Amino acid sequence: MNVTQALHEQGQSIWLDNITRSMLDTGQIQHYIDQYSVTGLTSNPSIFDKAIGSGDYDDAIRAKAAGGRRGEELFFELAIEDLQRAADLFLTARPSLSSATTRPRTR
Repeated sequence: MNVTQALHEQGQSIWLDNITRSMLDTGQIQHYIDQYSVTGLTSNPSIFDKAIGSGDYDDAIRAKAAGGRRGEELFFELAIEDLQRAADLFLTARPSLSSATTRPRTR
């Protein structure tokens, strides 16, 4: 058992603070879920702005721009596509998550 799996077994939720289209396309996020017990991710416009600047989105930007998308609409459409793909990966992994990460929080 690796360190992140041990933390997960102790009830810690491991989250990524990064997402890029290439991480989704190459299976890197799935690898993190499977091998490191990653249970979620966070993101914000700054993270996507940096990811979009990497060149991974150039083809998608051209296609969406050709369809009339511009500016903020294009930006959020790209971001939502990636977040939906990531959410699907975590949803698929959900049955294997321990009750420590799936039970409701109580105060």
